[in-house]
Amino acid sequence: MANVSSVKSKRILYGTDTDAISISGTATTLVLIDTGPWINPQTVTLTSSADNSGITFDVVGKDADGASQTVSAFTGPDSTTENVTGTWTEITSITASGAITTDISAGVTAGLTTGTVFAGRTRIRGMNGVGGTGPAVLFFKNGSSTGSSKFVLDVDQAEAIAPYIPDNGVLFEDGAYFKMTGTAVIGVSVQYDG
Repeated sequence: MANVSSVKSKRILYGTDTDAISISGTATTLVLIDTGPWINPQTVTLTSSADNSGITFDVVGKDADGASQTVSAFTGPDSTTENVTGTWTEITSITASGAITTDISAGVTAGLTTGTVFAGRTRIRGMNGVGGTGPAVLFFKNGSSTGSSKFVLDVDQAEAIAPYIPDNGVLFEDGAYFKMTGTAVIGVSVQYDG
């Protein structure tokens, strides 16, 4: 690939998935399987089929702007799914204050439909993934999520996503930003210079 600098990857995650971040388990420190970074900020959830409200959780990661964020002493769910305070682009750890009564999982719900791929001059080099439960349109814009579209991708339900992008990538002079319309597109990775 010509002119490749330091290529990085972020994911677009959208929709509701109660175990997208951590599968169900009773470990005091949840075993994380998808920690980000995500292009579009997420609402993180904790889900339990029984009463874990006597336990608190510390959630550590990054906020919508990529700054460090911690939510301490978040009350565990009682046979429900609870939304952790704030929005997140990355999760570093989720730790319980004590023994977990029954399985807890961490997931996401209703992520934002906009986000930042990279805030400075960059090139999108590639992307891959699978469409979600319905059609969507992915817009990659220059300068902001309302800027001019430099790359637009129509995605059908459950369609494999691997568009051809020329060797030099798509240049975003003022930063690459994301906007989506339609329904869930889960697990799309975007590779960019960063």
